[in-house]
Amino acid sequence: MAWFTLILAGLMETFGVAMINQLSIKRNWQTAALLILGFGLSLALLSYSLQFIPMGTGYAIWTGIGVVGGALVGMLFYGESKDWKRLLFIFMVLGAAIGLKLVS
Repeated sequence: MAWFTLILAGLMETFGVAMINQLSIKRNWQTAALLILGFGLSLALLSYSLQFIPMGTGYAIWTGIGVVGGALVGMLFYGESKDWKRLLFIFMVLGAAIGLKLVS
């Protein structure tokens, strides 16, 4: 359950980052509220999961999901570069997060 919560926390961080970008495009209270909700849920879920997962591992996985998720959202929805080198480094971050889980 803690790992599921941690993954959900990382996805909420990705959502919050997407809302930051959306807020820079279109300023309105709904987007600001979604940004606050996304990051608030992310931190609450991270806090819960760290009660069961070592802090170093949990934080690294959470930030890794946020980094990979933010990059993928940028590529899919905001026209950011899909260069093979960028994809390689995204997979390296993902591989490092999986490696941390395997050795924890």
